[in-house]
Amino acid sequence: MTAMLNAGWTREQIAARAAQELRDGFYVNLGIGIPTLVANYIPTGVEVTLQSENGMLGMGPFPTEDEIDADLINAGKQTITELASSSYFSSADSFAMIRGGHLDLCVLGAFEVAENGDIANWATSENDTAPAVGGAMDLAVGAKRLWAVMEHTTREGRPRLLRRCSYPLTAPGVVKRVYTNLAVLDVTPRGFAVVEMAPGVSHAELQAKTEAELIPC
Repeated sequence: MTAMLNAGWTREQIAARAAQELRDGFYVNLGIGIPTLVANYIPTGVEVTLQSENGMLGMGPFPTEDEIDADLINAGKQTITELASSSYFSSADSFAMIRGGHLDLCVLGAFEVAENGDIANWATSENDTAPAVGGAMDLAVGAKRLWAVMEHTTREGRPRLLRRCSYPLTAPGVVKRVYTNLAVLDVTPRGFAVVEMAPGVSHAELQAKTEAELIPC
């Protein structure tokens, strides 16, 4: 889990950086992958309620070995912990919360994000035989704000932050902020605006690994 991606921040550091922006009182859904790690880095003194599509409010951090309960899982089938304030309900009620606009934030992983905020995170081809969209489409349009937490490039070095997504879209124009192993970027009417770069990353390097034109910080 601590292996470096391409450069800059590790997976845990990306999650911790995103967690710094959580605000007291937020109701938040964390997607599969790097976003789930955000639960381990919620700042002290900040009360955030984590929601899971399979019917839970109030998820705690990942369990230690002696805390594992195989019956207590999140929507990605990972074991989790509960809190004193946790509550459980049906998946139908869970999606009513999502579709009703009751979530302050959703943090999703992504294959690609476009400079206009389009996100593609459920299929890499029109011909995928077993697409796993899950609740991503509902979350992308139902949450009040959406952050993408992802690797900046593919394993082959191909940019994931693009002028236009090449994969089937999850939702158009919904991403507000992107956290990668190289930088934090806001999606603005002018495109990707650099908020912060990981230590040791230059603007030239960041631009070389991004297809879309970057607005400097």
